[in-house]
Amino acid sequence: EQSCWFAFLSHRSFSTMSDLDISLLDNKNPPFLKYQGQDSYFGDDPPLSEGVGYLVVLGFGALFSIFTTILVFLNQYFGAKGEITSEHFNTAGRMIKTGLTASVIVSQWTWAATLLQSSNVAWAYGVSGPFWYASGATIQVLLFGVLAINLKKVAPSAHTVAEIVNARWGTAAHLTFLFFCFCANIIVTSMLLLGGAATVEALTGVDYRLASFLIPWGVILYTASGGLQATFLASYIHTVIIFGVLITMVFLVYIKFYSSDQIYDYLEQTVSFSDTFCKAYFFDKDEGKTFFEAGSYACGPVSGNKDGSYLTMLSSDGLMFGIINIVGNFGTVFVDQSYWQSAIAARPSSAAKGYLLGGICWFAIPFSLATSLGLASTALMLPISSDEAGSGLVPPAVATELLGDAGAALILVMLFMAIVSTGSAESIAVSSLIAYDIYREYINPNASGGQILFVSRVVIVVFGLFMGCFSIVLFELGLNLGWVYLFMGVCIGSAVCPLWNMMTWKKASGPGAIVAAWTGLTLAVVGWLIAASVQSSDITVDTLGTNEVMLSGNLIAICSSGFIHFVWSMIWPQEDFDFEDLDSKITLVEEDTRGLTAEEQDPVELRRAERWITRRGYVLTFILIIVWPVLSVP
Repeated sequence: EQSCWFAFLSHRSFSTMSDLDISLLDNKNPPFLKYQGQDSYFGDDPPLSEGVGYLVVLGFGALFSIFTTILVFLNQYFGAKGEITSEHFNTAGRMIKTGLTASVIVSQWTWAATLLQSSNVAWAYGVSGPFWYASGATIQVLLFGVLAINLKKVAPSAHTVAEIVNARWGTAAHLTFLFFCFCANIIVTSMLLLGGAATVEALTGVDYRLASFLIPWGVILYTASGGLQATFLASYIHTVIIFGVLITMVFLVYIKFYSSDQIYDYLEQTVSFSDTFCKAYFFDKDEGKTFFEAGSYACGPVSGNKDGSYLTMLSSDGLMFGIINIVGNFGTVFVDQSYWQSAIAARPSSAAKGYLLGGICWFAIPFSLATSLGLASTALMLPISSDEAGSGLVPPAVATELLGDAGAALILVMLFMAIVSTGSAESIAVSSLIAYDIYREYINPNASGGQILFVSRVVIVVFGLFMGCFSIVLFELGLNLGWVYLFMGVCIGSAVCPLWNMMTWKKASGPGAIVAAWTGLTLAVVGWLIAASVQSSDITVDTLGTNEVMLSGNLIAICSSGFIHFVWSMIWPQEDFDFEDLDSKITLVEEDTRGLTAEEQDPVELRRAERWITRRGYVLTFILIIVWPVLSVP
């Protein structure tokens, strides 16, 4: 029946589709009759009750707080014995092994955007969207493994990346990169709450402002209690649940309800419809007019794609998104303290392998979820508007379509796991930056371990409350998850090259890094604004959020910064610097030397690990962003 229906549609001329096909629609095959004239999938009728929303947001938070606190307590007495000092609170004892390091990387790199934005780009660009999202955000983790092993070689005693900047380049550079680190943490946490609150409201009816304020509490409790080790233990559980729901969704789309052949045919059917048919399908009978515009719903050819198809890698918008994604995610990995903190916490022998394994495992999450739920949303022609897709509502819409309330609940749980795992990593990252790089460096240089511990815990609580309020402000400004995701590279991309050079290049100049970071940011913002003005003759939130405009700002940020720092360092290099002296400028608060023994700092093993990750990191990066796309072109 389905093949006959598709054959009927594909052989109808476009001139008759708007007249005849609308009357032939049913609820067995897409486009579904029940969604004709519907301008929103969820509308004002969420599939779950408010009680379910509060249960997930507050109940899961309390449950994980209790469970994780018990795990930390048991580990303290039966596992890695020893009290929770300030060093242990912020570094997890520098003794985390490969498996847990990899699971933490997967967990903290699985943002709300990983689950929601990846499906949004599948909805918008077709198969190129999931690929560029996954590959464009995997290579940073692979390459960060090089920095992780270099950190173990030259600054094993470090607590934060800003601490290393201060030890090498001094106060001015320290304050500069501290600013960019805070920007990265705030941007990432904003995306967690923007996507999470929008989805909670759509699925349960809980007001997004209240959801934004309540979600951080699930993170605050166990992170403030157990520190980085609690984050690592909880992240393992979160990752298991995320993969469980992911496998379930792929099974439902491609095995239980549909097959890959059916989804393929439905995708071709979606782009075969004429503008006339789409306007007739998305027609408001009460208003007596259509609400369809090209690109506002999945109907008709895809602009910028070869043959208008969802099933091609030749997508101009998809490629632009890929470049924006690569640049922006270099910023949110290399400038985000949480990744440096994971490298600090890992054993030297585990740092390189953990990042490589974590990066490869993480690739499967956005790629699989977006190629199942994301492509299914367009194949089934669900009435998801571009605004809803930009807010991250594609996965919950498809899950609800397939499983009803159970599907909505599964996506809600999966999303909450992503939010709390990344949120806890961001919270402990900010607390470390403030405790070590502000409080200890500029307020109380002789701070005791107890004082550092107290400040860390206070900051975790304050930061959670601040971000709840800040995300509400972003909502009121009209900024959604997709907009902030594209913007992040403009804001923090200029800090990427100087930080890479700091860890790998002896000549890298401190003054040059400062000039490069601030000049890159200034040029990026100016170029971003000019591009919006040139393209649209107006500067608004919408004109600033187009792919072309965001691409301009992102590329200017990372390219100008890298060029300036390289030229400056070649002309005025840092003199009399030796990487071997860097760690001596970083002091421990307490004599907690777990993970810093001579065995852990064996130079032969460190050199071997560096060669191992460098070769594999570069090769996999080349395959993911060059070889694979080229082989996908017909």
